[in-house]
Amino acid sequence: MLAPGPRPPPRPVLLLLILLFAAACSCGLAGAGGGGGGSCELSVTRGGALYSFALAGPTPAHRHGVLSEDGFYKVAVNDSILWFQLCDEMLFNFDPPMCLNCEDCGGPLRCGTQCSALVSNNVGGYDVCTTIGSLSESHLSLIDESNPQKGVVVKMFSPKCSISVSVICDSTVAQVPDKFVVSGRCDYATTFKHPSGCARSISASGSGWGWFGTLFKTILSLLGGYILIGAVYRYYFLGIHSVEAIPNLDFWISLPQRIKTMLVPATRNRVNYNRDGLGAYVSVSH
Repeated sequence: MLAPGPRPPPRPVLLLLILLFAAACSCGLAGAGGGGGGSCELSVTRGGALYSFALAGPTPAHRHGVLSEDGFYKVAVNDSILWFQLCDEMLFNFDPPMCLNCEDCGGPLRCGTQCSALVSNNVGGYDVCTTIGSLSESHLSLIDESNPQKGVVVKMFSPKCSISVSVICDSTVAQVPDKFVVSGRCDYATTFKHPSGCARSISASGSGWGWFGTLFKTILSLLGGYILIGAVYRYYFLGIHSVEAIPNLDFWISLPQRIKTMLVPATRNRVNYNRDGLGAYVSVSH
């Protein structure tokens, strides 16, 4: 009676390994593509260069990036007051908004603490609040599409209003906003300078491998995943507890010799051709 052969891995286990590998490849490709990240991260490619922004990332002089360490920025113009925070919801440890109609941003007792931008306007002698932006409804874009180094615009939305904050690149100073403008019914805009508005990394054209580099990384990822999954399968399910657990080990060992065999004949043919050319000359007596 023949001994039973090795049992194949359970289908759920094999399927899980395949899904994990596919997810890893997807993450690698997404990272290589240079797409945008979170609500305060942006990566764009212009003219063969990669520009990456991370507004909430620390800088030498600002450990919280573009975020206000007070928990909010405040700008007053005439009878209107604008509060906002970038990359987070506002937090008030002092000087909280005192205005009516704050139900959709924390309520009257915690006004301003559940949104990212709020404005107060004096209407009929009363200060009335309007939510103009929330962290969940935000978008990051370049100030100037043809000049990524100029900075970025953070635009936040509420059901009826919006706020656009232009963060201009200035590597030396952080100049907080002191004014804002209103367009349309309820669309606010303000500007300030900050080191976080500068691109974090710039890869010059020609210094990277471009699409070839992405393809090379993808092939390496697929190859590494194949070897890893194959080795796990052979180790745990076939009981091979040695270097033989590596799939197609003979092929990998012989690969350098195969490459050498492919390259050496071309070199030999070129040498033989040169020797034949020299051998064609014969001495002639005069």
